[in-house]
Amino acid sequence: MAPKRFSIEVQARLPARLADLDVLANNLLYAWDRRVRRVFRHMDPILWDRCGHNPKVFLRQISQRRLEELLDDINFMEEYEYALTVSRHYQDQTRRLHPKLTRHLDPTNDVIAYFCAEFGLHESLPIYSGGLGILAGDYCKAASDLGLPFVAVGLMYHQGYFTQIIDEHAEQRAEFHPHRLEDLPITPALGPDGRPVEIQLGFPGRNVAVRVWQAMVGHLKLYLLDTDVPSNHDEDRAITYQLYGGDRITRLSQEIVLGIGGVRALHALGVTPAVWHINEGHAAFLV
Repeated sequence: MAPKRFSIEVQARLPARLADLDVLANNLLYAWDRRVRRVFRHMDPILWDRCGHNPKVFLRQISQRRLEELLDDINFMEEYEYALTVSRHYQDQTRRLHPKLTRHLDPTNDVIAYFCAEFGLHESLPIYSGGLGILAGDYCKAASDLGLPFVAVGLMYHQGYFTQIIDEHAEQRAEFHPHRLEDLPITPALGPDGRPVEIQLGFPGRNVAVRVWQAMVGHLKLYLLDTDVPSNHDEDRAITYQLYGGDRITRLSQEIVLGIGGVRALHALGVTPAVWHINEGHAAFLV
């Protein structure tokens, strides 16, 4: 009988006084506020760099001993408390629309839904390739800073965009690397009933299940659609594997998921936009 192998990960437990590190790690505010990032770097600069500046991976890999040492580091604790104060003040401030915009927008009824195929917010959420994603990410950051009634909708790529390498024959090759969802600053999106949202999309001869994740971007939410659901056929699970990967059928399927699926997901989440913004043509099926 062949032996079974198991992978076991030992993770440190955050002391009560440092419990809010988890809050900081699960909001992409750290992407554009260096005061938050500085907290993680202070904890262990070498590990921070080795983890690719990913707070969730960092907190899983830091040692229990180091966490206990930090409790006695006065400079660190002051920096940590300051970052928490900054984060809380930001959330309180951006819950209200910027004063210069109150004449133009009703924060309750004028919700803006922003659809894009990629979002470049930070390297810890690698679902972008270049300019389009960076633009979309900057829109989200600015919308959060202004307190806009704004939600964003994209796709949860399990392998993201490819990494370019040069092989021994001096030829360029593309490599895709799967992401572990537990490494990403995302959580299941919950509907009004408090349960994870999953929608169904009709494809020729079958239905495709789509689950919805959410990432917090400051005060706003980015919803990411994911077809890698056990009930789907293998080819349908692969729809959201790669950004700009696959053949024409895969790309068309992604656009159906983003456009039609995005609208249904927002309705299932209880979100009723007044403005539907399509960033390039990938989400045109929402029309």
